[in-house]
Amino acid sequence: MAVSISRVLLISLISIVISATIVHAKGHGHHGHGGKHLHHQNRNQSVQGGPVTYDGRSLIINGKRELLFSGAIHYTRSTPEMWPYLIKKAKHGGLNMIETYVFWNIHEPVQGQYNFEGNYDLVRFIKLVQEHGMYATIRLGPFIQAEWNHGGLPYWLREVPGIIFRSDNKAFKYHMEKYVQLIVNKLKEAKLFAPQGGPIVLAQIENEYNMVQLAYRELGSSYMRWAAAMAVQQNIGVPWIMCKQKDAPDPVINTCNGRQCGDTFMGPNKPYKPTLWTENWTAQYRVFGDPPSQRPVDDIAFAVARFFSKKGSLTNYYMYHGGTNFGRTSAIFTTTRYYDEAPLDEYGLPRDPKWSHLKDLHKALRLSRKALLWGVPGVQKMSANTEVYFYEMPATNICAAFLTNNNLTTEATVSWRGQDYYLPPHSISILPDCKTVVFNTQTIVAQHNSRNFVQSTVANNLKWKKYAEPIPSTLQVLVNNPTPLELYTLLKDTSDYAWYTTSLALNQQDLPRKASIQPVLRIASLGHALHLFVNGEYIGFGHGSHDEKSFVLEKPVHFKAGVNQITLLAMTLGLPDGGAYMEHRYAGPNLIIVLGLNTGTLDITKNGWGHQVGLNGEKLQVFTEEGSKQVQWDKTKGSAQGLTWYKTYFDAPEGNNPVAIRMTGMGKGMIWVNGRSIGRHWMSFLSPLGEPTQSEYHIPRSFIKPTQNILVVLEEQPAKPKHIEILTVNRDTICSFITEYHPPNVKSWARQDSVFRPVLDVIRSSADIKCPNKKKVVVVEFASFGDPPAGYCGSYVLGKCNSPVSKEVVEQHCLGKSSCSVPINRNLFLKNISDGCPDIKKTLAIQVKCAI
Repeated sequence: MAVSISRVLLISLISIVISATIVHAKGHGHHGHGGKHLHHQNRNQSVQGGPVTYDGRSLIINGKRELLFSGAIHYTRSTPEMWPYLIKKAKHGGLNMIETYVFWNIHEPVQGQYNFEGNYDLVRFIKLVQEHGMYATIRLGPFIQAEWNHGGLPYWLREVPGIIFRSDNKAFKYHMEKYVQLIVNKLKEAKLFAPQGGPIVLAQIENEYNMVQLAYRELGSSYMRWAAAMAVQQNIGVPWIMCKQKDAPDPVINTCNGRQCGDTFMGPNKPYKPTLWTENWTAQYRVFGDPPSQRPVDDIAFAVARFFSKKGSLTNYYMYHGGTNFGRTSAIFTTTRYYDEAPLDEYGLPRDPKWSHLKDLHKALRLSRKALLWGVPGVQKMSANTEVYFYEMPATNICAAFLTNNNLTTEATVSWRGQDYYLPPHSISILPDCKTVVFNTQTIVAQHNSRNFVQSTVANNLKWKKYAEPIPSTLQVLVNNPTPLELYTLLKDTSDYAWYTTSLALNQQDLPRKASIQPVLRIASLGHALHLFVNGEYIGFGHGSHDEKSFVLEKPVHFKAGVNQITLLAMTLGLPDGGAYMEHRYAGPNLIIVLGLNTGTLDITKNGWGHQVGLNGEKLQVFTEEGSKQVQWDKTKGSAQGLTWYKTYFDAPEGNNPVAIRMTGMGKGMIWVNGRSIGRHWMSFLSPLGEPTQSEYHIPRSFIKPTQNILVVLEEQPAKPKHIEILTVNRDTICSFITEYHPPNVKSWARQDSVFRPVLDVIRSSADIKCPNKKKVVVVEFASFGDPPAGYCGSYVLGKCNSPVSKEVVEQHCLGKSSCSVPINRNLFLKNISDGCPDIKKTLAIQVKCAI
């Protein structure tokens, strides 16, 4: 096998190098016919597929160079009903490529049993990408991390004898190759690779392996080489990539992941490989207990412009749409909501200005496309913090420049080629003709919006009933092992929950004689969380965190003379998704001690323990209509108890906006709608800011019937559901915030037949507003022309200097319209009015509400 793979690798390398060398020569023959063949491309043309090669400048798809703006949208984290909308919004946002991981553990959850249905239908998803005229990248892994349960590896793989994940290990390589062949063959059968006429132009093997490679020593290096060779042997006809793999062997391309790849990436490991950015992190994923995380769009735009100014030709936004970790699919302690701060939020709604500012950036880069792909690069240092990167095609007027101010706090003015250019701090201005600024990364011309959660008027007549989960003892769950079993091995990823039971016989002399003294039960656990019951009574809850999985739960308990039943409900919150030797991670209780007895400290770890996987409600599927009929549901009167199932019904919320459920007043558990799990909730794990990490949980519209939707909540902690709300979600609050420094919108220019020109008679800066989904402006909630207001979109506060007619002017331009443009013009706002602050550059801030 090794000889065969090596031969394939050598032949592929020779083929790629020869092809790349030929194309490289053509690409720089600006005056010859070969150069012309590569220059011209109709960007509106649908994806037709064709051979895919590369050189040191870019990918070359069907003989044409491409600048690729890609977005990660994971088919598993949304629904098939959402896919067309998400892809359409991505394309409208200026993308021409969609990237997705492929998730082994949902496609083969049980060895030899495959699932490609519903939102796991990979082929259907990729076909939709092609139908929208976009390219695709598939990242096969099979280890993907992705904050996905077990990093995408199926649990059963852990139990293969002698296996060591991601190493030169015979068992792992056998199953990995078998899986890769399964996915590749499925995609080939559907003719989805570019040489077959499909949209897939890149494929990835492994994932950020350099991060763990040294832990495996030589077995890591040999595994990496084997993985590359095995991938190439699949003969898919498109290049393979390895992200964060500086030593990726030819012909595999090494790529960058991170926030600032324009500055941190050392570049391809061979001069004939292109500079590609596979993960441009648009925010930070969150785990339970985290505060909110943000990444400003101006920082993303700066990083992308920087990358393309330094020969980059592909950036992939990770994530472009994060979506939802339905069911039990999230990795260890990861929230149900994933990358909500992406350009498309969890519900698929454009998050402005992130979505719209990046759209403008893509437009500016496309205006510079010919110079970037065929021009001769140059760089000119202007000062300690300013520089110009430029690309020119000799003997033509094709030229593009990136004017850069690297200073984080101080603005600058640079003089370049006879003109002065103002640069805000930490910004890049893009000049597609080396003369005209059409975009600056820091000055956001695009609109802003604010997300609104609105209580549904028809879906909140919630009449709750409850079913208490039975608490087992050694009478129901018999002792079957001297010590508590390891939790991962016990559960086998079939449930979050496992019961541990033991009994402890005490006589009166063992118990403290003073009423003020109680025995204490101390439980040390390797993770992730645990509930304690004594004699059927709920005692308390303990848990670890993403950074420290292990914890100790200590609670005073009331023991009686006689036999005491001790019951633990141990649980996982997703399996580990990263690091070396994942198959050697462990969880669950490993030391149980009773303190405070008259007879001294008592270690009951080896007392003999019973074990049971899953809850009774899970086995009966009480979260489904049929399963709910198998138990008795009672009214929710009385005090709240731990480990209770709650059930109610609701009608579909009005309108077509996305739907969410706000879990106010609840603790921790899971949520089902019509039998489909929308994920784990955890309201009681507060961030350092004193708030839950996630309060609202997405219910896809496709999960909902017109009436009588069964909603079931498993609540582990003592809590009542009376404050739970069904909400609709919109981004109908639209804002604009521009200054007299802002350049006009990039849509004011176009390039046609290699000629860069304005598309308007008068080019000027303006506040542009566009309502979503054909809605119209129904009210102007805020308007200010003067000094900058305080606050942000959704909560602006007037500054000290403001034109008194600001709101009137905006209303004249915008009321009753689906879109409007308000010029930032002093004559418009200060006509016949004294300027109270004539010495400052003016700011125009607008906030409107859109509705049907």
